[in-house]
Amino acid sequence: MGDANQVSNQPLIEPTEFATAAGLISGHDRAEEVARPLSVFDMFRIGIGPSSSHTVGPMRAGLAFVTALEEAHAHQIKDGKLQIVGFTVELFGSLGATGKGHSTDRAVLLGLEGYLPDTVPGPVVANCLERVIAEQKINLACGCEVAFDHAKDMQFKPFTVLPYHVNGLTITARLVNTEVEPVQTIDFARTYYSVGGGFVMEDRSADPAIPDVVALAAPAAVETYANPAPYPFANTAQLLEICAENGLSIADVVRANEEASRPRAEVNAYLDLIHQTMAECIESGCSTEGVLPGGLKVNRRAPGLFRALGGRKGETVEEAVANPCGPGAWLGCENDPLRAMEFVNLYALAVNEENAAGHRVVTAPTNGAAGVIPAVLGYLVNFCPEGQENRVEAVRNFLLAATAIGAIIKTNASIAGAEVGCQGEVGSASAMAAAGLASALGGTSAQVENAAEIAMEHSLGLTCDPIGGLVQIPCIERNAIAAVKSINAARMALLGDGRHTVSLDAAIETMRQTGVDMHSKYKETSAGGLAVNVVEC
Repeated sequence: MGDANQVSNQPLIEPTEFATAAGLISGHDRAEEVARPLSVFDMFRIGIGPSSSHTVGPMRAGLAFVTALEEAHAHQIKDGKLQIVGFTVELFGSLGATGKGHSTDRAVLLGLEGYLPDTVPGPVVANCLERVIAEQKINLACGCEVAFDHAKDMQFKPFTVLPYHVNGLTITARLVNTEVEPVQTIDFARTYYSVGGGFVMEDRSADPAIPDVVALAAPAAVETYANPAPYPFANTAQLLEICAENGLSIADVVRANEEASRPRAEVNAYLDLIHQTMAECIESGCSTEGVLPGGLKVNRRAPGLFRALGGRKGETVEEAVANPCGPGAWLGCENDPLRAMEFVNLYALAVNEENAAGHRVVTAPTNGAAGVIPAVLGYLVNFCPEGQENRVEAVRNFLLAATAIGAIIKTNASIAGAEVGCQGEVGSASAMAAAGLASALGGTSAQVENAAEIAMEHSLGLTCDPIGGLVQIPCIERNAIAAVKSINAARMALLGDGRHTVSLDAAIETMRQTGVDMHSKYKETSAGGLAVNVVEC
């Protein structure tokens, strides 16, 4: 692996406490009330791997920067009065520590060239970084070609953490004013924070030491959040009270909030698109052989497991579930008591191998945890009568309930591995999946909350220590383990009546506190844990 991902055991500088990203996104800073909970359009986003915080967020930041630059100086640049002569990209903290392994440099360049994570073509992603390094220039979204020396202008700074958040980046454009003598050089700079799940914050302060941070949002999102939700909730206690008072399920509450600002058809279409994209990702992961990029030489395992479970060339994964295994086989066959679990493992491995390869996945709620929810959805539609009898409604119910749990976690704690460790990524995904499954299987609101709590409680303390800064080891297998845990949590909750000792709110707050106490070397810096105790090459 390259030296850019190697950091010493020197502790990173911890960021100063400011208003949390979760609070700014939701409208309050862990307050008792929010005007509108985070939406299904927030919690599930289509993008590319390998990381929502290190890839998806920085790409959005790159595009936001070049858009702001064009808005500020478009006429002067077009008239030739101002010339863009260069760019500098500084990646701080966790972005600097594992940015190369997470393809953060490539992501920023893609954003500067005008691409978005959900629509960027695969060939563009594959060729962008190599092209920029070879040509030493970038083709800005505004139509300008600008010199860019990757070795000098892309700066990884793992030991500098900006005040607001550990995932910070500053982009600076150098402009020359040709209208005056002597020639003037102007720096146009913006600082962004990628806070997990593809969410991006912009610092609009004049003094970086005192950040004035706002959430970046598309105009449609701003319009949506201007409409108060009929059932606002900031925590699970409020959510359960709303359900009890109005005779609604958790999925019903989320749907009502969604439809207060969007037509039902639009909400349903997005839910169906998310499920379709997840299913396509599983299919792609099961049929794509090879070694994952990055230098660890990790072989894709999903295609081999697919064959071991009876899958044949040209078959879909769903067809493989329906087929008996070949002679002498037992793994995943009808006489295997853990047949469903084997397929759950397959679904999760397939998705996270696609993510590690930088291919298209659904951020759910992050890319590092992208395999958990698709795997549990696969269990629902292929192994549960409820998912087979009315698949479309069962899947929508699942995703709506999962959204509620993810929104509460994001609002009150974090889903970013760089902020709270993997308990915030895989732990959150596991809680969301457990809640979604319990809801789709007919659980009460109390049982759904209990399922999420079980999954979260038993993810507490989970560190984020990717070897080589790559979202491969232990990340890929971890998604499979978490998916199985989600199913177990849902089944345990459904066998009870919803009464339990530890509330989900308490588990989330414990996760937040644990993340605060966790040493930075265990928070997506590749400076501790497996990342330093396993030889990479």
